[in-house]
Amino acid sequence: MSATEVITSLQNAHVKRLVRLRGRREREQDGVILIEGAREIARAVASGLTLSAVYSTPELHSPEGETLAPTLHAPTHLLSRAAFEKVSGRENPDGLLALAPTPARPLPEPGAQAVTVVLHGLEKPGNVGAILRSADAAGADSVIVLGRGADPYGPNVIRSSQGSVFTLPVAVMTEDEAQAWLHARDFTTFACTPDAERAYWDAPLTGRVALLLGTEHEGLPEHWRRTDHSVSIPMDASRGADSLNVATAAALMLFECARQRRARRGP
Repeated sequence: MSATEVITSLQNAHVKRLVRLRGRREREQDGVILIEGAREIARAVASGLTLSAVYSTPELHSPEGETLAPTLHAPTHLLSRAAFEKVSGRENPDGLLALAPTPARPLPEPGAQAVTVVLHGLEKPGNVGAILRSADAAGADSVIVLGRGADPYGPNVIRSSQGSVFTLPVAVMTEDEAQAWLHARDFTTFACTPDAERAYWDAPLTGRVALLLGTEHEGLPEHWRRTDHSVSIPMDASRGADSLNVATAAALMLFECARQRRARRGP
């Protein structure tokens, strides 16, 4: 680590810039992302992302952070505890934060059994991050975020995904771009909507599959519901349940895809 002086002033230029970069517009203007946490930084580095700066407060480091910090090859700045807590977005920060150029990875060309998740209008970073984490765990091939929903590389999405955003190809597209990409690659699309007659476990979720999910309040717009298939997640309404969190719905769909693929391959 190259840092020798500890930044203590909350008016320091580094501190002020890090606070500013918590805003999406500011990150996009600078072309950078803000990664906080040892686990998330480790996954970013493992994915091949090059860090441009590291900010460290050793007294806050977790055991994972103590091991990771000396291995990070980037200009490193030491912050006092107060300065780090000022720039952190967490209640109990672990004293590691990094900046990196915004990733610009194209989606891979899909294989015969590719699964992609298409998110329409999701604005809550916690939901987007949880879906990325489930998609990674279930072996999905990519996630497409439509329009100006939650920033997939925002600090809160990175945190909620626990770094899965760096291990799973993620793209932000317009609706027209996404539809053209899926059509050109012969994906079969499945709109997840509560009024569909077919249960998701009865749908043929093999081959190239795109799972379409909208917001909990509004769901998918009509033109996205007019797709190859519509599926629902049956619920026991006897106690009044009529909806699921979108991240939960995504996890159910993703692991049903994985189950059907395993069944198709056989033991």
